[in-house]
Amino acid sequence: MHHFQYRDGRLHAEDVALDTIADAVGTPFYCYSTATLLRHLEVFRQAVADLDALVCYSVKANSNLAVLRTLVAAGAGMDVVSEGELIRALKAGAAPERIIFAGVGKRRSEMALAIEADIHSFNVESEAELRALAKVASDLGRTARIALRVNPDVDPKTHKKIATGGAETKFGVPYGDARRLYRLASELEGIEVAGVHMHIGSQLTDLAPFRAAFRLMRELILTLRADGHAIRHADLGGGLGVPYVTGNVVPPHPSEYGAIVRETLGDLGLQLAFEPGRMIAANAGILVTEVIFTKPAAGKCFVIVDAAMNDLVRPTLYDAHHEILPLDAAKLDQANVITDLVGPVCETGDYLALGRAMPAMAAGERLAVMSAGAYGAVQAGTYNSRPLVPEVLVDGDRWAVVRRRPSHEEMLELESLPDWLERG
Repeated sequence: MHHFQYRDGRLHAEDVALDTIADAVGTPFYCYSTATLLRHLEVFRQAVADLDALVCYSVKANSNLAVLRTLVAAGAGMDVVSEGELIRALKAGAAPERIIFAGVGKRRSEMALAIEADIHSFNVESEAELRALAKVASDLGRTARIALRVNPDVDPKTHKKIATGGAETKFGVPYGDARRLYRLASELEGIEVAGVHMHIGSQLTDLAPFRAAFRLMRELILTLRADGHAIRHADLGGGLGVPYVTGNVVPPHPSEYGAIVRETLGDLGLQLAFEPGRMIAANAGILVTEVIFTKPAAGKCFVIVDAAMNDLVRPTLYDAHHEILPLDAAKLDQANVITDLVGPVCETGDYLALGRAMPAMAAGERLAVMSAGAYGAVQAGTYNSRPLVPEVLVDGDRWAVVRRRPSHEEMLELESLPDWLERG
């Protein structure tokens, strides 16, 4: 469910007409719905309400400071994968004891920052990282609480570029190495063994891989406890999918996911950490764009809009399908034409939709690319020297620009010429 609906013939975000925002800030822009963010967070929390649950929003899905503050104010913790995300989470008001630091390539400076902030725990992904973290912590005279990310080699049945639980991926340590590495962790100065972590992938629409991974996690926890390790928490990662296409595959409801968690891990007396990201943010955000030109072609029409692959790379990178809606509801009553919705970037791969049956569009008309709140703005770039697009947060009948569009002059200010070029 989301809060983008037609009212009086125009598409709205909650109580604000999207045309109003477009007229004020220009297109393209991202728009986020506070009501949708909060509803999705609450639905997930209700699904695990009877457990000792720490729900840590996955910052990489959408790291806008206003989005983070909205979720922190509602009680969410934060799952971060970089120094920048950690700084954002702290700036948003997240309590350090509700922050988990994941990622395969933490630099020592990042480790030190997180240790000094006294975060909840690190998810450690290799023996090399474990030894480096121990050295950083002991040099600081501190202790780092850790969970090893254990790779269960479970097929998550998702796109290969967002699958993380297989033996061929860069993530985690092999299941068969876990006991040895936990023994090593318990011997290292500066390390406190606290938990176990698994995350098998993103956009999962089948519960079976979760059940298989959590059963393996249960076996490992019992084994580690028998070995003498005080395993107090289990980080189950994220990955629960969202419906990108109406009427297509419907992902499991969070309550069904919660039932599997209870079945597999609910009786072990653990704090259970969760890292939902896409499930909270995806359908809470859209990308609004305007038609520049149309160009008929054999058997279809190219509709060229002002949003491009540098603004939303998911269709090109993941073959992702996003629903496309006109801001004018009257367009929905018109006959559809086969459309390639493309941007102005000089790449054949610059498209938002291919071969899509859509109402015929004209220059100046606007469209909303739905379900763009996760892995949209955070993956955007400035290819073709295109500025990053604004981000807008709506709350009821209020709205605000929460990241403005930089000018070309501001973009150039980040660059400089060396002396020999300045001299001509």
